[in-house]
Amino acid sequence: MPHGGIGYHAPMAANDFLVSGRFKTGCNYWASHAGTNMWRDWDPKVVAKDFDRLALAGLEVLRVFPLWPDFQPLTALRGGGGAVVEYRFGETPLPDTEAGRAGLSEEMLSHFDEFILMAEERDLQLVVGLLTGWMSGRRYLPPAFDHLNPLTDATAIVWEVRFVKAFVRRFKDRKGIAAWDLGNECNCMAGVSRDQAWAWTATIADAIRSEDHSRQIVSGMHSLAAEPGESWRIQDQAELTDVLTTHPYPPFTAHCGLDPIPTFRANLHATAESRLYGDVGGKPCLCEEIGVLGPTFSDDANAAAYLRTQLWSLWAHDCMGLLWWCGFDQDHLAHAPYDWCAVERELGLLRADGTPKPLVAEFAAFRKAVTGLGVPALPTRLIDGVCLLTPQQDQWAVAYSAFCLAKQAGVDIEFQYADAEPLREAPVYLMPSVAGLQNMPRRRWQELLARIEAGATLYLSLGDGVVSGFEALTGLRILSRERRTGGSAKLGNVVIPAGGPYRLNLAPGRAEVLASEEDGNPFFSTATRGKGRVFFLSSPMEHDLALRPGAFHHDGAPACWRVWERVFAAAGTKRAVRKDVPCVGLTEHALSGADRSLGRAERPLGGTERPFGKAERLIVAINYSPESVRVTITPADGWKIGEALRGPKPAPAVDIPANDAIIFTVAGVD
Repeated sequence: MPHGGIGYHAPMAANDFLVSGRFKTGCNYWASHAGTNMWRDWDPKVVAKDFDRLALAGLEVLRVFPLWPDFQPLTALRGGGGAVVEYRFGETPLPDTEAGRAGLSEEMLSHFDEFILMAEERDLQLVVGLLTGWMSGRRYLPPAFDHLNPLTDATAIVWEVRFVKAFVRRFKDRKGIAAWDLGNECNCMAGVSRDQAWAWTATIADAIRSEDHSRQIVSGMHSLAAEPGESWRIQDQAELTDVLTTHPYPPFTAHCGLDPIPTFRANLHATAESRLYGDVGGKPCLCEEIGVLGPTFSDDANAAAYLRTQLWSLWAHDCMGLLWWCGFDQDHLAHAPYDWCAVERELGLLRADGTPKPLVAEFAAFRKAVTGLGVPALPTRLIDGVCLLTPQQDQWAVAYSAFCLAKQAGVDIEFQYADAEPLREAPVYLMPSVAGLQNMPRRRWQELLARIEAGATLYLSLGDGVVSGFEALTGLRILSRERRTGGSAKLGNVVIPAGGPYRLNLAPGRAEVLASEEDGNPFFSTATRGKGRVFFLSSPMEHDLALRPGAFHHDGAPACWRVWERVFAAAGTKRAVRKDVPCVGLTEHALSGADRSLGRAERPLGGTERPFGKAERLIVAINYSPESVRVTITPADGWKIGEALRGPKPAPAVDIPANDAIIFTVAGVD
């Protein structure tokens, strides 16, 4: 587990299909004719035709769901006092077979056998959501357990383990199985404590491993958190599974859905959330479900532009793949949950009649472009700094804005939960929008101070948080604190809103004031400490931006990224290029030479291998805006623009189409 994670470390599986393979593209699948009823209304001809259409669209991976009550249709027969006497299939005794003893239906297992064969014939790989007891707003449990908490009740868990072990044992030798998923959003099935969530996850993961060590275990959860007190934590899922998962739908994620698809911040939601999970957990992350939730939220053209941006962005930011929700529209289905939920009916890549939406062409175009790059491996992107998330703040709000600001400023960050592990090595540490009275343990704070003394740079912005040794750290003296009623400050010609609950009335002391409020009160400042430097912002800028619609793309949006640009410019970076347009994000990937140490891992891209020079990087420039932009990309000293691999070569100005990417190389100059 990278970065020195704690506790139980899940062994890395030998079949690392999702971890070190090419970036995977695909979708979640229910049969086009029946949705969640596909197993009881089994029609192999329809499934075969569905698979033909999805394979023709260039998809590689399907996430699929053996619906729990269909595959383990147990009924509890009770005697005196309501005690369970026997479990049966309705009135039929369980067969005296391996499947029967596990409560599994031979008929459904036979359907799944046929299902896998059809996928294998079309080179479609399956991620199997084993315990699918939650789907599209409806809970699906076997009748015997419908009144129980399936995550805590011992009897339910006994049969869950039997299900998992028997199912995995039966299908583990099939080449069409890419990975085992715990189940679809199992954290929605019932309420639990953190310890109960950990125990359930460990039990099911261990049941899978007891039968199959050759494949990754995929979390399948959504809406995880890093904060203490939450039941389903990123760190716990990372401890127990091999691949973390995000399901980044704006309406169901805090602080999302503020801006229209496909504008800057909306385009970065999936990448920011996936990197948060992967960085905090120290495990690979798969964007396992993504979509625009139908025509109420976006028309087809904008949905396609959104998907195009997500593909390039997730690929460039070290994520494992993208699976759309879902394969086919379900607006013709009358049973629940489609009868209940309007939002579940028009989410497909293809319509119910099989005709493709514009989304489909984006998958094929992306795969063709990536395969044609001729690059043997994509190392992880160069990282400029570590963003430390602290207790008692709204961590997702802060992380989301921080990721957006970094992209605008032309740098890349990774996330770390400050309370969990020793600080990672970094030239720049960011502590945005610190809140509360317990924001960092003293032992971690001392580590951070030692890093600054040794030459690192710290950026600290403050909400209602308490910082010990404030004056020695910032060079500022706090005279008093009062409730803030608004205001702003100027950094050069840039106006930065002064938000947050409190205003600090400050005396500059030894700090250099870089921006002041209207009455001269210091707002943004810097001071040396040992060999390092500390930047301080007297406002929780990142948290405030997360609450403000249009804060990253409207014409009048404040250029708050200039604050971060100033910090990184003073700290210095190893970037080979810089850009002059905030809506364009850059990632840099060291391809050869000593420069290669800047990356942490490699992922094959496909295509024919091509040679690289002594010091060479691949640059991915993504336009996160729905409008074509002209950007000037300037090489840093010691670098020159190499060749264009996708799109035109920067000269140094270049036009990048709306919601699209160009890719080129830069080479070191001797």
